[in-house]
Amino acid sequence: MFLGSRSRLRTAVIAAAVGAGVLTAATPAAAAPLAGTRSYLVITAPNGTAGAKEAIGTNGGTVFSSYDAIGVIVAHANTTDFASKMRTVSGVQKVGATRTSDIPAEAANPPIPAAPSQATPATSEPLRTDMTQIGADKAWAINQGSPSVTVGVLDTGVDDLHDDLKENFLASKSASCAYGKLDTRAGSWRDTDTHGTHVAGTIAAKKNERGMVGVAPGVKIASVRIAEKPSGLFFAENTICALVFSGDQGFAVTNNSYYTDPWLFNCPDNADQDAILEGVKRAVAYAEGKGVLNVAAAGNENYNLANKTRDTTSPNDSTPVQRNITNACLSVPTEVSGVVTVSSITSGNGKSSFSNYGTDKVHIAAPGDSVYSTVPGGRYGSKSGTSMASPHVAGVAALLKSANPTATPAQLRQLLATQADDLACTDSRCSGTTAKNNFFGEGRVDALAAVDTGTPGTSFENTADVSIPDNGAAVTSSITVSGVTGNAPATLKVGVDIQHPYRGDLVVDLIAPDGTVYSLSNRSGGSADNIVQTFTVNASSEVANGVWKLRVQDVASADVGFINSWKLTF
Repeated sequence: MFLGSRSRLRTAVIAAAVGAGVLTAATPAAAAPLAGTRSYLVITAPNGTAGAKEAIGTNGGTVFSSYDAIGVIVAHANTTDFASKMRTVSGVQKVGATRTSDIPAEAANPPIPAAPSQATPATSEPLRTDMTQIGADKAWAINQGSPSVTVGVLDTGVDDLHDDLKENFLASKSASCAYGKLDTRAGSWRDTDTHGTHVAGTIAAKKNERGMVGVAPGVKIASVRIAEKPSGLFFAENTICALVFSGDQGFAVTNNSYYTDPWLFNCPDNADQDAILEGVKRAVAYAEGKGVLNVAAAGNENYNLANKTRDTTSPNDSTPVQRNITNACLSVPTEVSGVVTVSSITSGNGKSSFSNYGTDKVHIAAPGDSVYSTVPGGRYGSKSGTSMASPHVAGVAALLKSANPTATPAQLRQLLATQADDLACTDSRCSGTTAKNNFFGEGRVDALAAVDTGTPGTSFENTADVSIPDNGAAVTSSITVSGVTGNAPATLKVGVDIQHPYRGDLVVDLIAPDGTVYSLSNRSGGSADNIVQTFTVNASSEVANGVWKLRVQDVASADVGFINSWKLTF
């Protein structure tokens, strides 16, 4: 289910054929599935599905769809022993039911979502705080994104007629994967809720003086609807279909603001869930192999993903049961290797109350509280959730791809990490350093750095502590920069972590290699403790390579402190 809805991701916190296999447009079936018909993933070696497909028929099932290149077949059957029989078939590696409920009648003949009537277009375009928080407003003056970059919105669908979205929407690359089979009929991609349209606006609403502006208003968006109707759930076969389609369509980025139903966490010691894990992992890897960077929301349970103990909400398509779990159990696609996992922060850069977290689980953070964006019918509204944070990162990734068109998904991941603005821990559950911790990962995503004309993402850091004497002489900490061509950028990022009571006692300067002094903080901040902040300096007149220094002096009595770390990002 999508992350903006319930407590896992479900509590509303506010609130071609294609190369991977036989992917064909959905066609109306003669009859709805029989009562008791369930959906199964049958996993084989890649491109080794032929024998399994034959066995599905002989064991009372039917092949609903198939992704041959990754060895995943979606089968339907209404016999209770189908999975156990198929697990004995030669060449079959895993078999698992994807749901604990019957396949809905709509799967036989998926209805096209209605096109909503559109409101009168807005007459103003106020600047949103979430965009200024990540520097998107400054990025737009440099690069709004390339129309050759497409971001896939894997969600409840998108209103392609919305005034702020229609110019950037690609119907030719949009489809539905609801029920687990590709449906390319016109309009199949439309929103069956409001969630997907909201996500799309955050990514790429047009800068047109109307409504609002997305992070990357110059890129294109495509909709791949994976939410079923009427349940609103996102089952594994839908996710797999969407990720394979994304790879084959050449998307640069996908946004995944949901978890794969019906299990909040899929455990490998359960045969059904093990098949779900394997199928989604293969689909993620397939998309990345085609050049797609997959971005996903961390989830809304305020849960430590690195210390799993219990799940009380699954399965969510029938009757949930309480079960003990371990860290081997994963939320997918969020915790799949290669996926960029995004936590949510407030406008004050603290962890949102609902946001999941976890050491080496969260990779980066973005605004997710009361985010204003597009909703169907040409309208706008605010939503909260990691669902709202993730599209900020997807938008920045699209800007990065626009500025670095040959960058691979691995390189985009690295750039997102190195350019992120460090955020310090905000409560006792947070562990790690300011540079990297379990609340915010590498820090807050930075849209301006993504389009900076300097050498994107090149960072240098000094983490050695330097004591600051009370009312004494200035101290310095040095960073030697090498390998950067030309001058420093006009938006040189200077991230500092200075631990000192009463920050108003401190004078902090950046000293360039030629001795030029740039003031960062001159006795500002009053009685507040510590300076944990990223400053932007116009250092375009300075040669980048050389020894840069951070100089700090305590000019009043009573307190001592130290330079904890500092970082230059070019």
